Amino acid sequence: MDTIAPPVAPPATRLAKVATEVFSPAVVVLILPLAVAWVATGHDPAATVLWGLVVAVFSSVLPMAFIIRGARAGRWDGHHVRDREHRFLPLLVGLASTAVGITIQVLADAPRDVLALSLSMFATLVVCIAITTAWKISLHAAVAGGAVAMTTLLYGQWALLLLAPLALVCWSRVVLTDHTAAQVVVGVLVGPLVGGAVFLLIR
Repeated sequence: MDTIAPPVAPPATRLAKVATEVFSPAVVVLILPLAVAWVATGHDPAATVLWGLVVAVFSSVLPMAFIIRGARAGRWDGHHVRDREHRFLPLLVGLASTAVGITIQVLADAPRDVLALSLSMFATLVVCIAITTAWKISLHAAVAGGAVAMTTLLYGQWALLLLAPLALVCWSRVVLTDHTAAQVVVGVLVGPLVGGAVFLLIR
C-alpha cells in the first residue's frame, strides 16, 4: 500500500520557521551580551567572554533550560510557549534568574554597560509580564527590538543594518500565526522604549 507523503510547507513558512528559531530571544540573549561586553571592557577578549557568559547564562541558558524541561514534561506546548496562560511561570523564572545575574554583577563590580544591559532586560521582562496578564505580546519582537536599540547606542548607525533581521523575525511570527501584527508591533516598541531607555539611562 502506498503511503501518503506529509504535505510540504511552502517556502515562506519554511523561512519563517528558520527565522523564528535563529532570532529567538534565547539566541539573541546569548549573542547580545558579548557585543555589549566587547565595548564595555575596552575590547578585552577574556573579559568580554567572562561578562558575556555571566549575562548569557542567567538571562538565556538557565531560563531556556527550564522552558525546555517544562515542554518535555508537557507543562506547555513547546519551547516558545505559545499559550499566553502558560507564559507566566517561564517569564517569572527568567526574571528571577536575571535578578541573580544582576546581583553577581553588582557584587563583582561588572562593567557599567554590562550591568545596564541586564537591568534593561529585567525591566523589559517586568513590562512583558504585566502585559501578559491581559494580552499576548511578542517576546521575539521585544527582545530583538531592544537588541537593535542597544547595539545602535554602542556601535553607531551601522548597527541599524540589524533592522533587516528584526523585520524578518517579526514577519515570521505573524506568518506562523503565533502572533498578530499588533502583538508584534507592541513588542517592537516595548523593546527599545523600555529596554533601550533603561540601558541609556544607566550607562
